Amino acid sequence: MEREQGVGDEVREGRKVNAEDVVHRFVEAINHADPARLAALMTEDHVFVDSDGTEVSGRAAMLDAWTRYFSMMRDYRVVVQETYVSSDRVVLVGRASGAWADAADSVGAGRWSVPAAWRAVVEGDRVAVWQVFVNPEGIAAARGSGAPPA
Repeated sequence: MEREQGVGDEVREGRKVNAEDVVHRFVEAINHADPARLAALMTEDHVFVDSDGTEVSGRAAMLDAWTRYFSMMRDYRVVVQETYVSSDRVVLVGRASGAWADAADSVGAGRWSVPAAWRAVVEGDRVAVWQVFVNPEGIAAARGSGAPPA
């Protein structure tokens, strides 16, 4: 999607910061399973909101949560198909996919892929809010029981 020049841009410490670029760097860190890089892109009071409305607050808590998530979910990926920007808010539409780490090594075991959307609020050059919208049934079906957030 084309975006208007300057939409989502903010000048910070003499340089232009673009909300969309910040969010895409956040997604890149997710796709590299890099919790330290994610933490560096979060505000100190970062809030994660799961599909069921559960919130986890704070950079330290989310560093721990992402570390645990990546250990139980291998090959987790966010594929962005559409991006919408309004000032400091960015909405991504696409697919989330991965595989349960404890699934058998047979081809496709524990794999899942589901439609998803994400909403981010950017403060300066960091993500203050990361909200996930996904139906967890496909994730649960790949394991046969309860599913984690996407």
